[in-house]
Amino acid sequence: MDQKRRSYCPVTFALDVIGDKWSLLILRDILLMEKRFYHEFAQSKEGISTNILANRLSRLEGAGIVTKERDSADKKRFIYRPTEKGLDLLPVVMAMVQWSLKYDPDTKVPQSRMDEMNQDLIGYMAQIRSRFQE
Repeated sequence: MDQKRRSYCPVTFALDVIGDKWSLLILRDILLMEKRFYHEFAQSKEGISTNILANRLSRLEGAGIVTKERDSADKKRFIYRPTEKGLDLLPVVMAMVQWSLKYDPDTKVPQSRMDEMNQDLIGYMAQIRSRFQE
């Protein structure tokens, strides 16, 4: 067995790639909040420190979950986008949103988004995916 892997369990694999809260919050920001730039992630309400943010972005890029490209409008900045592999995590993020809405009365999602999700979750996710198709 590969020394870097604890096991060949699919849940273990997923957790090793995206299982910490910061990676999942960065994915949430990219997929659901339409954030693309480092400073946008740094301004999230959860208060991620810059060293952890840089580390998690690098790990997500290394795992093929996001890409990092120079911004053509400002060569000093980078744009982060989900790859197909990253977009395939959208149902996981959405399941977490739905679970939280069900079990945490303080979870807040704009009513318009809740209505869209409840009416047609598959269509809602397709709409999100389409924003990243070139």
